Order: sequence, then structure tokens, then C-alpha cells
Amino acid sequence: MASSLTKGPAEAEKTSPAASEKTFLGHPIGLAPLFMTEMWERFSYYGMRALLVVYLIAGGPDAKAGSLGGGLAMPKASSVAIYSVYVAMVYLLAMPGGWIGDRIWGPRKTVTVAASTIMCGHLLLAVPGKPTFFIGLALVAIGSGLLKANISTMVGHLYDGPKDPRRDGGFTIFYMAINIGAFFAPLVIGTVGQKVSWHLGFSIAAVGMAIGLAFFLWGTRHLNPRSSEVPTPLTVEERNSWLKKGLMWLAVAAVFYGVVGGTGHFTMNWATVPLALLGLVIPISVLVRIKRDKELSDTEQTKVSGYIWFFVAAAVFWMIFDQAGSTMSTFAESKTADNVFGINFPSTWFQSVNPLWVMALAPVFASAWLALARRNREPSTTVKFSMAMIFAGASFVIFAVPMSMATGGHTVSPAWLIAIYMVQTMGELCLSPVGLSLTTKMAPQKYASQMMGVWFLAVTAGDCVTSLLATGGVNLDGIGVILGEAAAAVLAGAAIWVNRKKIVALMGDVH
Repeated sequence: MASSLTKGPAEAEKTSPAASEKTFLGHPIGLAPLFMTEMWERFSYYGMRALLVVYLIAGGPDAKAGSLGGGLAMPKASSVAIYSVYVAMVYLLAMPGGWIGDRIWGPRKTVTVAASTIMCGHLLLAVPGKPTFFIGLALVAIGSGLLKANISTMVGHLYDGPKDPRRDGGFTIFYMAINIGAFFAPLVIGTVGQKVSWHLGFSIAAVGMAIGLAFFLWGTRHLNPRSSEVPTPLTVEERNSWLKKGLMWLAVAAVFYGVVGGTGHFTMNWATVPLALLGLVIPISVLVRIKRDKELSDTEQTKVSGYIWFFVAAAVFWMIFDQAGSTMSTFAESKTADNVFGINFPSTWFQSVNPLWVMALAPVFASAWLALARRNREPSTTVKFSMAMIFAGASFVIFAVPMSMATGGHTVSPAWLIAIYMVQTMGELCLSPVGLSLTTKMAPQKYASQMMGVWFLAVTAGDCVTSLLATGGVNLDGIGVILGEAAAAVLAGAAIWVNRKKIVALMGDVH
């Protein structure tokens, strides 16, 4: 990773609201510790995620012959359901994580607690046994949710408001931290976990988060003082009310699961199904609550109606995209050749392909949009979303081909998965940046901060559908199911395309 620190008081006075003498790649020096924290947090997250499904099936009937034993030997369907619920909870918890930063601890303290929680979670994953594994998984999900919104908020605090000309560039650099961490994690953690010891791999993830936490604590003096403030602290009455509600629901859950467990009826489905249903109910209820808010103006109401079209499409997109770590991961493990030119590699390496494609294709897409914009021919938001859905659907149409070839013990070339990831990344670059920008533009003023969490709920909804399908006995490896998901994505894209004039009208002044 290349970085540069330059000193220049005159330049700093022009560009930094804090008039700091030091800069990081031309940006406030506080961006450096946030960059490193995010990079190492993503390193730990994506490294553990790359191992998750293959560890769950290791030692069981769905594991690859000759692979490392010592896993949890779970059926493939259960493993996919657990993985999908886990990813869904990470994004679902981003909303309460942002709320805690805004109302209880402030962003800086919340990120410190979050990083510490993630590190402890990985350490528990490194301890053999099912109880420690699932407790560790829950801690990583909670910590990731706490960290996700608050660290981005602190990046924004470094700049002099939304109109600061360096703001977009700063977030672009920060976004690269995600992809750098995501790229190297499977190569390091995945290799150690699959080839040496699963639990040593999880331990390396804990070390990665510890390094990120150390960088964050070291760099806190360079952050904007606003990062330590609690913007809208809870009143004593509100705090007591939330505490009572929390304890009440905790007691209800403890009694319910105590009865289920005590009568010998508890299975993994008692955990995954309620969480998956919760991950569908909450996004729907949040959107309904916003849509029915009488305080919103007529213009804001119509924009929310337009936004729902994009939200539903995004949920379908992420349902397909996030199977990279589940359905496609198990396919890579058992039905894809693990060598190129005589060089053997673990299946977790495929998890590095998407961030590599992002780093390769993002500049190409950005340049293409700019070139088309100069000619007044840049695709509209509705067209970009339609393109994203077509790419998502096309990726699973392609996926059906190697699936049909990998029968009778045959394995397929790694080039198939590399091509599928490329097509999915093209869809991601059409949808993800546009969706983030669209969310900020279409958000009602009353929900300006909360709407970013609503955008993440599309990921939650998509992954929860996958979890429920797997739990319900649907064979996600079936060619018919894969083509059905592809058709759903194409239909979603076609719906946006056909109704684009209606959607544009609902968007109002947003283009």
C-alpha cells in the first residue's frame, strides 16, 4: 500500500478545516488512521467470511475429498443458511450501530468498542467447539454493525461540509481500503485456514483487527473533535425506557429459547429462521413507517415511492451477489479445479477475485461515465439499475453452464468463476455507487441520516431470502433454481426499464 505524508502549512490552511500541517495523500491526516482501521477490519471480516462456509461443511458429507478436517461437518444447506443470516445481520445491525453512535457513545467511542468486540469474536472463533464458534460469530456481526456507519461518519467529519471539494476524493480513498483488505484477506487467512488450521486462520483475523484498533487509537488525536461528541444524547427518561424495553425482550427471548431447549426441540433452524424473518420484516416495516409519516411533504412522499423501486431491485441484486461466499464458495470448493499451470491453491482464493475486479474496473467505469456525460449521453439512474440487474442475471445464466458440466466427479476450469465474478462486479459498479448517491438525494429531510441504514437493509433482505430458501430445503445448487434467480434479476431490471418514466416522475428533481 502506497501512502504519502506531506507538510505544507500554506497548503494546509487552504484545504484543511483544522489547518493541520500534515496531510495524507492531499487529505486531512486523520484519514490515514481511518483508512488503516477500515482496511484491517475488512481484512479480518473478509478473511473469516472466506473460511466460513468451507469450515462449516469441513468433515461432513459435502466437504471436498482430501480437504482439511476439523470443521463442524454441517450439511451444505444449513451452512448456506447460517452464512446468509450472518451477512444479513452485519448490515441490519448497521442501523442500531449508527443510532448508538448518534445517541449514546459518539462515533469515536463506538468504533473503539466495535473493533474490540470484533477482535474478541475472532478469538472465540479460534477456540474449537460449536458454542464458542456461534458466540464468536455473533460478536463479529455486532461489532461490524457498530463500526460500519460510525467510521464513515468520522471520515465525513474530516471535511468542511458536503461542499468541500476533497470530500468525494476522500471517500474514494477510504473505499479503496475496503478492497485492499478484501483482496488480501482470502489469500492470507484463507490459505492458512484451509491448508494449516481453521482456528489459526481465525486467529490471524483477530490479529488483523487488533492492528486496525491500534492504528485507530494511535490516530485519534488527528480526528475532528466532533467525532467524540454525542450529537443527540438520550435523555434520562429515554435511556430508562430503552433499557426497560431491551431487558423485557431479552427476558422474553431467554424464556422462549429456554423452554425450546429444555424440552429438547432446539435445532439450528430455531436460530436462523427467526433471524431471517426479522431481516425481512424490519426493512419492510421501516419503509412503511417512513412512507406513512404524515410530517413528510407531498414531494418527499413521492420520492420515497420512487425509492422503493430501487430498494426492491437492490435486494434481488444482493441476493445473487452475496452467494459468492455461499453457493459459489461450495462450488469452488468441491467442483472447481484447484490448480492453474500446475500451481495448487485453496478455494478461498476465489474470494479475492471480486475486489480485484473492482480495483481494475472501477476506474474504467468512472472514466466511461465521465466521457458519456461530456456528450450528454450518460445513462440515467434507472438505466444503470436496469443494467446492474441484467449483469446479475447474466452472471447466474453463465453459472448454470459450469454447473451442468461438473457432474460425475468432474471439475471445471477456474476461468468460469473468474468470468462470473467479473460480470457481477460490472453489475456492482452500476448499482452500488449509484444507490448510495441516490439514497442521499432522495432521503426525506427528517430521515437524512437514517436512509443510509435503509439502503443497507436491501442487503439484509436479499440475504434473508437466500437463508429462508436454504432452510426450506431449496437446492441452491440446482440449475433450475440458479436460472430462476437469474430470471428474477432480469425481470426486476425489465420492470425498472419499462416503468422508467413513471419512476423518473416520482424522483422529482433528482436525476
